[in-house]
Amino acid sequence: MTLQEDPAAPEDRSTRRSSATEGSVWEVLAVATRLGATSFGGPIAHIGYFETEYVSRQRWVQASEFADLVALSQFLPGPASSKLGISIGILRAGFWGGVAAWFGFTLPSAILMVLFAYGAQHLGPGADGWLHGLKVVAVAVVALAVWSMARSLATGRTRGTIAVAAAVVMLAWPVAIAQVMVIVAGGILGWKLLARDGPVPELTRRIPISRRAAMIAWVLLFGLLITLPVLRGIYTYQALNLFDGFYRAGSLVFGGGHVVLPLLQAEVVPRGWITNEQFLAGYGAAQAVPGPLFTFASYLGAAMRPKPNGVVGALITTVAIFLPAFLMTIGVLPLWGVVRARPGFRATLQGVNAAVVGILLAALYTPVATSAILEPIDFALAVAAFAALTLWKLPPWLVVVMTATTSAAIAAIR
Repeated sequence: MTLQEDPAAPEDRSTRRSSATEGSVWEVLAVATRLGATSFGGPIAHIGYFETEYVSRQRWVQASEFADLVALSQFLPGPASSKLGISIGILRAGFWGGVAAWFGFTLPSAILMVLFAYGAQHLGPGADGWLHGLKVVAVAVVALAVWSMARSLATGRTRGTIAVAAAVVMLAWPVAIAQVMVIVAGGILGWKLLARDGPVPELTRRIPISRRAAMIAWVLLFGLLITLPVLRGIYTYQALNLFDGFYRAGSLVFGGGHVVLPLLQAEVVPRGWITNEQFLAGYGAAQAVPGPLFTFASYLGAAMRPKPNGVVGALITTVAIFLPAFLMTIGVLPLWGVVRARPGFRATLQGVNAAVVGILLAALYTPVATSAILEPIDFALAVAAFAALTLWKLPPWLVVVMTATTSAAIAAIR
């Protein structure tokens, strides 16, 4: 937890600043792997799981810091939940903490998708009930995220209005570009309408990434984006073709995993690397596994006809599609502590945070609730899961298991 720095006590400054990275890489890996194995429901639900784990339970970041990181991750292309986890891992345990956070959160989903590519799609009796239970528990997780974030990020008439307006726009215009426009509009409204006076919370933790490292990350990001297509035109290596296509998808997609679908489909299906039926089957499986939706790339890399495929192909496509998010996170974090304390930026960020609450609220209805709450018993399970998270403070993974088990039992006796 970040402490207010006292100028009168310089002897404590090093202690306070070092507390930002006092955790170990193995600690980050353990927590991230648990989240990767239990975070069902897609990127919006992941925010709820992350808030519960990293803010409430582990207390690695404060609620205000978490909200800022959510806003920053929404601004950048690529998988938002992965960028958020990488940021928290870096703040906790430095560069390798970020690697551990990405690896742990991604590995369970990637393994499941590779197994599915090898034909492990036969889940046995009760599979439908289990999968439906995972959707139901996502309703409770997202509801908790909306509730907890709204209490701190959408208070007051102005911020509350921004949140409600964002939800209305997202529900009335449910397209990917709308999310980007809502976030930008929220920032503009915050900059124009929200007060800039009063105490500004200063980031006292040390960002364990140098500006030189950030510059190198940006050079690598754009350098690969420019040179990979050139190399692909010169050489005919299939591995290079894979890396270029999936790296480009991870660099240019705003709006989350669902938006990457047409880019990847245009990359792999017309070339005959995979059939359209296989493509859609894998995408359906990606909705049912925990962790980031971008591990759909793991399935594609493993299921493709030309080599490299299998585990090697999955490794290439997975690294390629997530690498831009990692480079962007390293590039932007050193600037976070500089700009977040400026009054104008703080007002802009408050508007963005309020808009994010509205986006979460809209997502709670669709696609989360509309795909999960099909009858009264589903709503009852969601309410019970919400109570387990809020009143009884049960860990999210246990609530996931309990809800999925109950749903499977209900389906079995019908």
